Amino acid sequence: MSHVHTCCGAPAGFTRRNFLAGATLLPAVAAPAPETLTPKRQALVIQPVLIYQIYKRREQTSWRPWGGLFTEKEVAEEKDRIGREMAALKKTAEFPLVIRELRTATTVEEGRAAGGGDHDALLMIAATGPARILDAVAAGQKNTIIFVRHRSGPVSEWYEIVSPRFLRKAVDEFGEPGLGVEDVVVDDPDELMMRFRALAAVKNTMGRRIVALGGAAGWSVGGRRAPQLAKDVWKLDIVPVSYDDLGVRIKAARADEARVKKTRVLAAAFLADKTVKLETKREYVENAYLLADVLRGVMSELNADAITINNCMSTIMPIGETTACLPLSILNDEGALAFCESDFVVIPSGILLNAISSKPVFLNDPTYPHHGLITLAHCTAPRKLDGKTKEPVRVLTHFESDYGAAPKVEMRKGQVLTNIIPDFNARRWVGFKGSVLGSPFLPICRSQIDCGIDASDQKLALEMKGFHWMTGYGDYRRELGYALRKAGVEWLDLTKA
Repeated sequence: MSHVHTCCGAPAGFTRRNFLAGATLLPAVAAPAPETLTPKRQALVIQPVLIYQIYKRREQTSWRPWGGLFTEKEVAEEKDRIGREMAALKKTAEFPLVIRELRTATTVEEGRAAGGGDHDALLMIAATGPARILDAVAAGQKNTIIFVRHRSGPVSEWYEIVSPRFLRKAVDEFGEPGLGVEDVVVDDPDELMMRFRALAAVKNTMGRRIVALGGAAGWSVGGRRAPQLAKDVWKLDIVPVSYDDLGVRIKAARADEARVKKTRVLAAAFLADKTVKLETKREYVENAYLLADVLRGVMSELNADAITINNCMSTIMPIGETTACLPLSILNDEGALAFCESDFVVIPSGILLNAISSKPVFLNDPTYPHHGLITLAHCTAPRKLDGKTKEPVRVLTHFESDYGAAPKVEMRKGQVLTNIIPDFNARRWVGFKGSVLGSPFLPICRSQIDCGIDASDQKLALEMKGFHWMTGYGDYRRELGYALRKAGVEWLDLTKA
């Protein structure tokens, strides 16, 4: 029986002729491209607003609500406290974060003014005051986080009533547009950072430009609508580039002696590393570095830091005289996003997970869950999966073709993993926490792990959707859930289910 999905094979209905009709053709460029691409990360802009009122004593009546801000001195101390907390968050953020100067709202009019502006998210620090002020601040906001104090400072009145008064509007049903229980944080700066990280990831995924070499596609029948869904849901800017164009570029690169020499030096340095074991022809590795340089140049010219390759086995090999497996690994380790398959069912999940974690991600083929594990494999994987350290690698041929250079990355035993299973319809993603049990050497795609499942085998088998998965080092399930809610995609965390 033939291998239905064929790694990096053409999708159903794809022909060279119908792709070239819409492909972007670039002029051949022989000049060496930059050796690395700096990822383009947009800063998340936060506007903090302190909501409070100063209450005056009135005899023989209840004049004072719950809370700890009752004097101007206490308000001044709270502003200083907020300033220190925001400075600490900005200092520790691993992504670009701008926190604007603190605004205050003591009236509805001040609330409307405080909530205005061009920020990405509003941080309402709700101390005291009537619900109508919170309503005024939050009106028309897309992303709002509510922060209340229990023990981190003067206790907030809204620590008591944020659910019944604001979220539920004094009834049982939630009634504040766009806000839910996930948007309330009590005391914990790490909880704020989790939400900031997720919102920054959504901002850096929406509208992301990605080069589709050989055209955009989706896996098999279920993925036929994937490119359009990626545009509709994630607003991806998919730029097709033809293989004819790539062929011209590779020929130009080979004719450039300086460029060939440069990439051979880079290949030699790669092979001299004690953590690299060569088990294929050296020329395949040298050609891989030249191909990586060509792909880097295409991305640079199109102002993109992401690329995917479609139908590469029958097209890249004849013109590149290697496979795309190692070049994609190299580009991922440099900080770009580089995917095989051109499967836009799963590619948005890789862009989002990378934006959340600031680490390279591993697009893979899953198998069938059993006995608490599932094998995940593909012929390309990054080495710098923790964002810093390169894992040991064996460089072999691509498995199905027994040709070229493909990395068998020896992933770290015991490493905690986030696994994402996107569905064909871009409506609900499934995920779970896993761990690396081992890196076997089965006769399958070269980079392979036995992944421990922190969930029920049967539940996972029941909930598997789409085909390809996205895997990354670390546990980012909560950020994914928060980010997907903002994007309008459901999230099922099997580890919690």
